[in-house]
Amino acid sequence: MPIGTIADILYSWESIGVYDFILPFLLVFALVFGILNATQFLGKNRPVYIIVALAISLMSLRYSFFVSDFLSELFPRLGIGLAVLLAVLIFVGLFIAEEEQRYWGYGLAAIGALIAIIIIFQTFDRTGLYLGGYTSDTVSYIILFVLLVGVIIAVSTSGGQKSKDTNKGKAKFKVWREESQ
Repeated sequence: MPIGTIADILYSWESIGVYDFILPFLLVFALVFGILNATQFLGKNRPVYIIVALAISLMSLRYSFFVSDFLSELFPRLGIGLAVLLAVLIFVGLFIAEEEQRYWGYGLAAIGALIAIIIIFQTFDRTGLYLGGYTSDTVSYIILFVLLVGVIIAVSTSGGQKSKDTNKGKAKFKVWREESQ
């Protein structure tokens, strides 16, 4: 029997439910187990964590396509968002001087937060989950909020140059105190 192309293999995996059941099951299991193991919520009893993670993973697949539909909408958007963020990161690395790049971390974090919020809103909208009146204007409000937070962070972190002599103010105070006595 001839070996098919990679596309044939991926289509056969899709037909047997790898993407709809196995991968969402593994993802939910890994997240639940990782959170339980990191928080040590039930002590250091790993078999209990495995049982709880298995139970939650299996229950998440109970309504067959709810979790898989959400994940199938979320991860393609996440891939696009990561590609955009990577492109911006590459452009910052190419066109911004190395000593100025440290300040761009805040901007990149703001862009990443904006991308994450847009991805979440679009995914919830596409899957029919209600997010309190999501409209097309919501994206503009999100962008305005992220820009406002970015400006606040930029202004608060860009203070004037600090004096290298930290004892200067203390010395003046000491001299003034001695003169007043």
